[in-house]
Amino acid sequence: MKPTSTIDHLFAGGLGYLDEGQRSGIFKRRILGPVLVRAQGIVGDEHGDPRVHGGPEKAVHHYAAENYGRLAQAFEQSARALIPGSLGENISSRDLCERNVHIGDVFQIGGAVLQVSQPRSPCWKINHRFGVERMSVHVARERITGWYYRVISPGVIQEGDTISLLERQTERFSIDQFWQVQLSHRPSIDDLIELTAVAGLAQDWKRRLGERVIWLRKRTEPPVSLADPTATHAVRSGSG
Repeated sequence: MKPTSTIDHLFAGGLGYLDEGQRSGIFKRRILGPVLVRAQGIVGDEHGDPRVHGGPEKAVHHYAAENYGRLAQAFEQSARALIPGSLGENISSRDLCERNVHIGDVFQIGGAVLQVSQPRSPCWKINHRFGVERMSVHVARERITGWYYRVISPGVIQEGDTISLLERQTERFSIDQFWQVQLSHRPSIDDLIELTAVAGLAQDWKRRLGERVIWLRKRTEPPVSLADPTATHAVRSGSG
């Protein structure tokens, strides 16, 4: 069955300051009416550091509401604060999660069409938001990061709108499987190559994964031995 859901909560805006004075867009406000989604994201949304947040490849952030229960169990001291919207997402819903949403998935969400471009990479601001060390590490390790969309077709969305899968580019690489490959100490080169080739994956990730393939190949390919007559011939032939 195609995964479907509805927008339970919608968030945007929310610039604020963390305890150490760092400006952040993690403090989203709930939006009760319709909002327009354009290429850069939800109109009125804000980001503390636009160099690493927002933009066409991170236009809208979606987070599974069920994940908050898992976080509350792990960080009981912050359980009351771990509610939808508190990790800075734009869309909160149930029934869609990192295990059934795949890289490149195209969704109809209200009047807009969005494509999954990449997972969210949790950063230190989550720790500072809740005053808890290593919460971001836990989010990454448990692979409950949420995901970003790019906007294929702008449109209006609001709470209660249906989220329906239109297209799937890969049956293999869910958000969860993406992280299993990416977080592996020594991933399969074939897995990395297959993941890099998925249509819809953000170009920055394609570059990073490609660079990792090159790095791994340099460390796994056996060195050429000049004692090997075949290798020697190849070296001599190549020397002109």
